Amino acid sequence: MTKLKVAGHLLIGAAVLAAGSAAAETQSEVVYSHKAWQVQVVAFDDGSLTCLAEVSDGGRSFTMWSGADELVQLQFYDESWDLGEDQTADLKVEVDSRGPWSLTEAELHKQSVFFDIPDSDDGVAFMAEVMGGNRLYLSNDDGEPVSDYSLAGSSASVSALIECVEALKADSNPFK
Repeated sequence: MTKLKVAGHLLIGAAVLAAGSAAAETQSEVVYSHKAWQVQVVAFDDGSLTCLAEVSDGGRSFTMWSGADELVQLQFYDESWDLGEDQTADLKVEVDSRGPWSLTEAELHKQSVFFDIPDSDDGVAFMAEVMGGNRLYLSNDDGEPVSDYSLAGSSASVSALIECVEALKADSNPFK
C-alpha cells in the first residue's frame, strides 16, 4: 500500500472513529495488513488518536504503539500472564541471534509488559533490527525465555506504522 493510500485510509478511519467517539469507548480501524501483522489507528474516549502495529498469535501479541509525538512504546501481551500492577522488571529482547537489548524497568500490568523505546540512535537501531528480523525473543533478565514472536512482514508493517504517525502529525491540531 502506498503512503497516500495508508494516509487516506488513516484520515477516513480517524474521521469515522471521531464521529463514533461520543460513545466514550476506545475504537480502532485497520489501515494496513501484511502477513500476521496489522496496523491500526486507535481513537480513545478522550479524543486522542494513536497508531499501532501488532503481530498476534492467539492469546499473545507484540505491539508497537506511537502517536503524533513519534515516541514508540512496546507492549508484550499474553492472556495467561498474571503480572500484577504497578511493578517493574528488567527484561531482555533479542531479534534473531543479534544480541540482546535490555528493557530496564519495563512496566508490568496484568497481562502486559510495556517499555518505551528511547528517542535515540539505540531506539532507531532497535527498530531497524525489528524491521529486518525474522523472530523476536522476550526473556527475563537472566536470559531465560519467556515468549517469542514472528517478525515476518514487520518491515512493511513498521513502514506503515511510520506513515500512520506521519498522517497523525499532519492532521494534528493543538486546540482540539
